Amino acid sequence: MSRSATLPPIRVAPETKARLEAVLREGESLTQFIEGAVCREAEFRAEQNAAMARAKVALRSAAKGVGLLTAEDLLAGMTQRAHAAQQRIREAAAAKSKRTAG
Repeated sequence: MSRSATLPPIRVAPETKARLEAVLREGESLTQFIEGAVCREAEFRAEQNAAMARAKVALRSAAKGVGLLTAEDLLAGMTQRAHAAQQRIREAAAAKSKRTAG
């Protein structure tokens, strides 16, 4: 069983403490509130750091021209998918027509 650790005490203005105490939920202590806030912020920063690391990798890849599409290639792919979808719709409509006519 590991021992619990403590965070350094912090000094805040009386108004700040009063604002914090005013938003505590029933049965929640100021210590619980602060612990939750610290844990959420730590998780947020870890996620932020991971996102920044992924962005840096993507930027390095982009600088090397790896995995990039030109606007023309992107539009051509979108056009191709749109035409394929239109064809599937036409075929489905034709099949439905045959079923209701027959």
